[in-house]
Amino acid sequence: MTAVRPAPSPTAATGLPAGPTPRRVRPPRWLDLRLLLGVLLVLGSVLLGARVVGAADATVPVWAAAGDLAAGTELDGDDLVAVDVRLDDAADAYLSTGTRPEGRTLGRAVRAGELIPGSALEEPAELVQVALPVQAGYVPPGLQRGELVDVYAVADPAVGATTVTGGEVTLVVERAPVQALSGRTDGVLSTPTTTVQVVVSVAADEAADVLAAIGGRPLVVVVHTSVDAGSEGPGRVPSASSGGASATTSPAGPTG
Repeated sequence: MTAVRPAPSPTAATGLPAGPTPRRVRPPRWLDLRLLLGVLLVLGSVLLGARVVGAADATVPVWAAAGDLAAGTELDGDDLVAVDVRLDDAADAYLSTGTRPEGRTLGRAVRAGELIPGSALEEPAELVQVALPVQAGYVPPGLQRGELVDVYAVADPAVGATTVTGGEVTLVVERAPVQALSGRTDGVLSTPTTTVQVVVSVAADEAADVLAAIGGRPLVVVVHTSVDAGSEGPGRVPSASSGGASATTSPAGPTG
């Protein structure tokens, strides 16, 4: 009988100790904690950055003046332009585009491009609008709505036709805001004698005095260079003691 001897193991043959038993490597899981933390950090950074950028560009739409507007001007849509500005805590002090200020009256002058504050709409004394017929030759060609004007009455239609004239000139309306213009033409049919209707605001209790001071005489319109000119009120009728009630030299008439 032949005995069978087992083959020697490699470790026995080499004399080296046996190594550790290898473990099976597990595949990575989608819900690994480190992966989840990394995703949360990225999302947090994106949200924080968006909030910072949004806060830096936090503008609000408000109304601004489309042109120079004198105190006493009754606002309409053409007087307003929407602008986006950053006002932070001061936003409530200005008129947002969600409000409709048309028909309200300015209590103070507002410059072109100036944001319109709510305080500018404080109601002034009761005003009425008076339409004054003025010959085109006595209306400055650049006259626009919202400007501040004085209106003079001259002695008779002949006064003002020459450079040097004599006759009484009376200031009948002082620092009145122009509310509207009509009848002006710029074409070939326009003449210095074309009648232009200039609508101004005056205090309600002074309208009768304005019409009495005119007395059917021709009118001349003089424009102030600034809508910020101080006054005692829109359309104030000057008194004799104010030094502006009359003059001895009439304005020069139109040329051409």
